[in-house]
Amino acid sequence: MTLPSEPPLHKLQFYVTTPYKCGYLPNKLAQSLIAAPHHLVDANVYSGLIQQGFRRSGKFAYRPHCEACNACIPVRLVLDKFLPNRSQKRAFRQHADLTARILPLNYKQSHFELYTSYLNLRHADAELSNPTDAQNEAEQYRQFLCMSNVGSLMVEFRNAENRIKIVSVIDMVSDGVSAVYTFYDATETKASFGTYSIMWLAEWTKSLDLSYLYLGYWIKESQKMVYKQQFKSQEKLMNGKWI
Repeated sequence: MTLPSEPPLHKLQFYVTTPYKCGYLPNKLAQSLIAAPHHLVDANVYSGLIQQGFRRSGKFAYRPHCEACNACIPVRLVLDKFLPNRSQKRAFRQHADLTARILPLNYKQSHFELYTSYLNLRHADAELSNPTDAQNEAEQYRQFLCMSNVGSLMVEFRNAENRIKIVSVIDMVSDGVSAVYTFYDATETKASFGTYSIMWLAEWTKSLDLSYLYLGYWIKESQKMVYKQQFKSQEKLMNGKWI
């Protein structure tokens, strides 16, 4: 398969994976369209792919390609129209003591420990949280979040006691920033770390004079995705057009 074909994507090939268990909708099988070879997907190429609904996992760019389902809808926050609601503003004030550091994409043991704790507390059903042993889990983490062929960074947030509270993995693209994955200290049940991280990324991306914060896929039927709809104004990729 050679879709899409616009430059600079014309050298890529696209193949469909075999069906696998959907991570968002119960009793569903999913398939993905993978851009190959992955070493050709650099920052420039990925900027074109993300505008066509692709996302990145490790060194692989993909988008959903399910035969009987189109529930996954790419969404992006339009930053010059972003109007945070009252709860989002409150979350931003609540964590005003956090200090952000922009770091190169790299493995850190402290990040990995926060990641595993987050998965165990917030996503106990996720396949990544059930490895055969600790070594496999660390390797999955490296491949998922610490490897990239594009312009990727980590944003580390620490509190006044210098404890890591949030880590966001992001990709820099030509018209904005893509939020790849965020994990945080889920033991603080009254915190709003997820909301705060999006608020911070929106402000930071806007300060770079970029237009969009890409939030990944939104699925109407998935409770895990509800929070994305709370951020306005946003665009959805529908039938090949951002609307």
